[in-house]
Amino acid sequence: MNIPHTHLPRIVIIGGGFAGIAIAKELRNKKVQVVLLDKHNYNTFQPLLYQVATGGLEAGSIAFPIRKVIQEHKDFYFRLTTVLEIDTKNKKIIAEIGDLHYDYLIIATGSKTNYFGNKEMKRNSMAMKTIPQSLNIRSLILENFEQAVIVKDTLERKNLMNFVIVGGGPTGVELAGALAEMKKGILHKDYPDLNLDKMEINLIQSGDRILNTMSEKSSAAAEKFLLGLGVNIWKNVRVTSYDGHTITTNSDLSFDTATVIWTAGVQGALVSGLKADSLVERVERIRVNQYNQVKGYDDVFAIGDIASMETDTFPDGHPMMAQPALQQGKLLGKNIIRYIKKQEMEAFVYKDKGSMATIGRNKAVVDLPNCHFHGVFAWFVWIFVHLFSLIGFKNKAVVFLNWVYNYIYFDREGRLIIRPYKKRNFTSFTSDEI
Repeated sequence: MNIPHTHLPRIVIIGGGFAGIAIAKELRNKKVQVVLLDKHNYNTFQPLLYQVATGGLEAGSIAFPIRKVIQEHKDFYFRLTTVLEIDTKNKKIIAEIGDLHYDYLIIATGSKTNYFGNKEMKRNSMAMKTIPQSLNIRSLILENFEQAVIVKDTLERKNLMNFVIVGGGPTGVELAGALAEMKKGILHKDYPDLNLDKMEINLIQSGDRILNTMSEKSSAAAEKFLLGLGVNIWKNVRVTSYDGHTITTNSDLSFDTATVIWTAGVQGALVSGLKADSLVERVERIRVNQYNQVKGYDDVFAIGDIASMETDTFPDGHPMMAQPALQQGKLLGKNIIRYIKKQEMEAFVYKDKGSMATIGRNKAVVDLPNCHFHGVFAWFVWIFVHLFSLIGFKNKAVVFLNWVYNYIYFDREGRLIIRPYKKRNFTSFTSDEI
């Protein structure tokens, strides 16, 4: 990997997501050598992936170069690679570009789409966890309408204009709302020769309410907003298969569609090499103690989505969201320096700052620790929080100007098929293929 030899402790971070960047910033110019590894050379602001998928933002607006984050850090190195295995016995990681010894290892590999063992859904549906996947969805949506304009078969046209989203969490709800707003204010201008009343947006949720990790008040408000936008919501329905043409479920319901977007769950993005008793196999997360140390190891830590810190409040680990990742990364940056100096570390305590989701123009729901609200004010709170959370002034400015333009003109400039998406025998790319 061509990393200079050092007499300082070497800390290797695997993953440049929210958690990895948070700890990287905290370790800036400390008396350690830091090596950050990631398969992409940019950090992705995942909460806005759905806007890339629906043409509201360009991909560059929600990505930030990792090298720019660390360019002023002393003795800090980034390498673009995929880590294949962790060799804890010899204290090294094995990557596509070579091996690297570590003194302390931090695993911040995040999460990936969880299909719950449904191989057919994995083959034939679209995931939305990365920028390339979001661009694939955007291309497919637009290609569907270009195809719908020219086909003569009414059934085929209907299938091309029927979009099914599986999973009623924040990602599914926000995506459904964005598609509904495209239908309402944009697509009729682009495709005046199509009867857009035939376009359907179906949101399938296996539980008894959408946004089931939020309050019942927010869940009910979000459902009302979506129904008002014309989204069909199917609750207590579990998808069993999709062959590229037809979705079947555990009920009498079925859906003929050319596009299924899977947002029904996530699991940890594991790297092999850890002991079996360090892992939570069901969700592929890594067991850690209150200091984010991996069970069974003193020199290996895990943070963010990949880490399962079981507490009385969170018996299955903290929610796989940005806030726990950011908070764990920031604290571990301090704790690992204390650990190196043989000082006492501080136990992690998650500070729940609330959760939120936007359903569309002037429509959002917000849950704070002591209050819940929805509507226009919640929408402005959502905008402020997401703008503030983006990395880099340029990204903040570009996203803000895009949102202002979209709001005033009810338009989305990102309706471009830059990289055509072609299904190969109704098989979509998996996260490992892009």
